[in-house]
Amino acid sequence: MGDVVSGKNLIPDNFPGGSVDLAAQIGMLWDLIKAPLIVPLLQFAVYVCLAMTVMLFVERLYMGIVIILVKLFWKKPEKRYNWEPIRDDLEIGNSAFPMVLIQIPMFNEKEVYKISIGAACNLSWPSDRLVIQVLDDSTDFVIKDMIEKECQRWASKGVNIRYQIRESRGGYKAGALKEGLKHDYVKDCEYVTIFDADFRPEPDFLRRAIPFLEFNPQIALVQARWRFVNSDECLLTRMQEMSLDYHFTVEQEVGSATHAFFGFNGTGGVWRIAAINEAGGWKDRTTVEDMDLAVRAGLKGWKFLYLGDLQVKSELPSTFKAFRYQQHRWSCGPANLFRKMVMEIVRNKKVTFYKKVYVIYSFFFVRKIIAHMVTFFFFCVVLPLTILVPEVEVPIWGAIYIPCIITTLNSVGTPRSIHLLFYWILFENVMSLHRTKATFIGLLDAKRSNEWVVTEKLGDALKNNKNAKQAPRKFKFNIGDRIHLTELGFAVFLFFTGCYDFMYGKHNYFIYIFLQTITFLIVGFGYVGTIVPSS
Repeated sequence: MGDVVSGKNLIPDNFPGGSVDLAAQIGMLWDLIKAPLIVPLLQFAVYVCLAMTVMLFVERLYMGIVIILVKLFWKKPEKRYNWEPIRDDLEIGNSAFPMVLIQIPMFNEKEVYKISIGAACNLSWPSDRLVIQVLDDSTDFVIKDMIEKECQRWASKGVNIRYQIRESRGGYKAGALKEGLKHDYVKDCEYVTIFDADFRPEPDFLRRAIPFLEFNPQIALVQARWRFVNSDECLLTRMQEMSLDYHFTVEQEVGSATHAFFGFNGTGGVWRIAAINEAGGWKDRTTVEDMDLAVRAGLKGWKFLYLGDLQVKSELPSTFKAFRYQQHRWSCGPANLFRKMVMEIVRNKKVTFYKKVYVIYSFFFVRKIIAHMVTFFFFCVVLPLTILVPEVEVPIWGAIYIPCIITTLNSVGTPRSIHLLFYWILFENVMSLHRTKATFIGLLDAKRSNEWVVTEKLGDALKNNKNAKQAPRKFKFNIGDRIHLTELGFAVFLFFTGCYDFMYGKHNYFIYIFLQTITFLIVGFGYVGTIVPSS
């Protein structure tokens, strides 16, 4: 029997006859390993992807049902919680208003610093009950000087504004916020509001948010909704608006209504300083210091409130480079935080078992991990591979029906962009490649898990450049910024599987695969978002 089957019988010592024989040998090897190895592995991958799809579907369906109930039957936050406007008192004067600290963290924010500082200084709150703190970590001394002079200009108008710098950027944004709370003049403040450098609150922001904290001592955080001033700038910003509107319209609203818990968005929110201190303060162990603080405060029993009708204008990253860095941070950070906090959540005794299940399973596992992985592995890897291995079947409900329902549920946040829904799917599939990679980096606590790159804001720079009369700029091709080899590699792989399906397949997946190939090519060659002219 040993002479009949052996490795020497299966693989010849040489490959005579050139490329034709080589192709034949490769085909024979493929046939030998396909049935015992490739088919079972791919079938297992299909089952795993289907399971993740069902998990995501159930999560989306649950949130869809809850948001409908919230909109139809839930009372407005002003009716569910104690709320009344804070008014001037003739006897005690402005003392009826609590002391509020405004923190504006900055890092080389040349294009937007005036807008954010001006918006904070124009808040309709008694000036003697408000402290505005500009936390400048800029490394460009020209920009530092510009920001300091802007603070001085507002100070000369009677605004209580403080310009604070540090010797180093230790801890990045978390380090700046933590350092800002240590100053002596902060000790009298009960609440702190955080606005990133591109955020522009309306003058009545504090008057609408603070009463929820003032009259409900169990609430630690009031989170406002983001609105985007540049959502129509390009197709990239429209795609982001669709994703973020679902997050705010559904995810944050559902978390607030059902568990009084959600992830702090890092800006556009008001914190009770006592809750920050009880939770252990700001920590820089991940790139999502905002979510870290929210989870720790939630485990202490504090409640959060999301106000969907309290909106703050902000800016979306309009260059693909800035968007990729942002998505890496937003995907890697939650996965890394999940790794570091999952046992702390399990052992916690201050919150209910149901809330712990919600935080671990729904908030972290499904939304922050499964959602990225199933999109990438199922639609960019496993489904195309099943074309090459027709022995592996993917049920139509898993490949088409359920994903279509999930996509439809995702579109409710931005009805005006419903016509862009199909392209949004293709673009999200491309971005799932980066999000999945970042998620694994976070879960493994790998080298880039704490990489922090500040999202570039353009403000009115592009509009000013277009309006300014200046000599034509010379085009400078930066291959590192414009050519993305990973996307191009996947485009080649998908094009091959699409051609194979067109010639030999039976499911007509090639229609979707060719469109996905085009999207990978567009992103791979850098034709996404705003192209900033070179100086």
